[in-house]
Amino acid sequence: MALTLACIEGSSLFLVVCGTIFLWAQPILLDWIDVATVLGQAFALVVCCITSFYYNDLYDLRIVRNFGEFASRLLQSFGVAFILLAAFYAMFPETKIAGGPFASSLLFIVGLLLPLRAVCYAMMRRRLLAERVLILGTSPLAYSIIEEIEAQPHFRQTIVGVADDAVAPEEPAPRYPLLGPLAHFAKIIEEVQPDRIVVAMAERRGRLPVRQLLESQIHGIIVEDGVEVYERLTGKAAIESLMPGSFIFSQDLKKARRRLALRRVINVVVAAIGLTFTAPLMTIITLLVRLDSGGPIFFVQDRVGHRGLIFRLIKFRTMQSGTTEGTYSVWQRDDTLRVTRIGKWLRKLRLDELPQFINILRGDMDLIGPRPEMACNVETMSEQIPYYFLRSRVRPGITGWAQIKFGYAVSQEDVTEKLRYDLYYIKHMSFWFDLRILIDTLKIVLFGRGAQ
Repeated sequence: MALTLACIEGSSLFLVVCGTIFLWAQPILLDWIDVATVLGQAFALVVCCITSFYYNDLYDLRIVRNFGEFASRLLQSFGVAFILLAAFYAMFPETKIAGGPFASSLLFIVGLLLPLRAVCYAMMRRRLLAERVLILGTSPLAYSIIEEIEAQPHFRQTIVGVADDAVAPEEPAPRYPLLGPLAHFAKIIEEVQPDRIVVAMAERRGRLPVRQLLESQIHGIIVEDGVEVYERLTGKAAIESLMPGSFIFSQDLKKARRRLALRRVINVVVAAIGLTFTAPLMTIITLLVRLDSGGPIFFVQDRVGHRGLIFRLIKFRTMQSGTTEGTYSVWQRDDTLRVTRIGKWLRKLRLDELPQFINILRGDMDLIGPRPEMACNVETMSEQIPYYFLRSRVRPGITGWAQIKFGYAVSQEDVTEKLRYDLYYIKHMSFWFDLRILIDTLKIVLFGRGAQ
């Protein structure tokens, strides 16, 4: 929905800006170069606007849930758009749009976006043409799926009922009609006429209405496994509902060697370029760390990497050196009271991670992946958290899906939640997924979200 909305708004804005330039400035078009110049001006303005909208979360409909929130954030986003456009004009001064077309374009943009979003939110609120979803099962996974569907009205799905024989005594009653028994599942389908059936039963052996589900597929009803639906809605794995066999026989965790080799080449090239361009900045940080608190420049620690191998992770030191940590706990994390003045800003901007380009060149890490855990903690976490060892199937990364979605972990519950995102990333790892994570990481760095 968000991608569709961005494409619709981007295309609409491009047409509006082009029309405004032609009507206001009336450029003389003698050849294709003149046409390309005008189109380039319009495209630059639209790209700056769409980028600004993205970084102000205007396309995250779980954050901007209503028209009022959108309108307030829209005004803020134009400030970022001005900065981006100014940077673009500084690099390409010959493409600058005259003041009249530029100002009038912004007015038309506001006049276009407001009614577009008003219609969008009205459709979500009324659930026009919403897909009818039948939930099969009353397991915790089923309730989680229901909560996610309710929390994301932009998916335009409405739950018509929950089908099961009975609700377990320890489980809460569903907020939707409980339809049963499953022996009459064909009649249930005929009555509610769902467009989609989500199978989220805790125990399927001897209870799953296989024949009725197959007949539903023949009649055009979509039948989905609850685990896959949960992953699609949340972007994380349903650890408690996964069976070992789903990993043993899954092809999603098995990546082609050629693909992994290409990924490795890209990481090495990016790391080399990153070290080259950040070398002056790293020199300044080195001096600031030394002047601020003395002691060593770098923080070096044993971490667990690909296939469980131990490596030495390198970061700029952000905490006071030579202080004691007190009673050790496997879940203990850095004490913020020990963070240095420079270290506070290095962490906020994620600049303390820059030396890890060296770890990438050495083959210890990739740019994107699960964060490497301390070697002394991995054994305990593997014993207490299901499937934790699967994180080592890929190289750890400087940033990752769990980092941008959850941030730092300070308890077993937090680490378990991050593992859900890590397993989802490992399963769906791709070039485009990595690119999305990099873009989101840049948003976190620029706006300081999630930094500790």
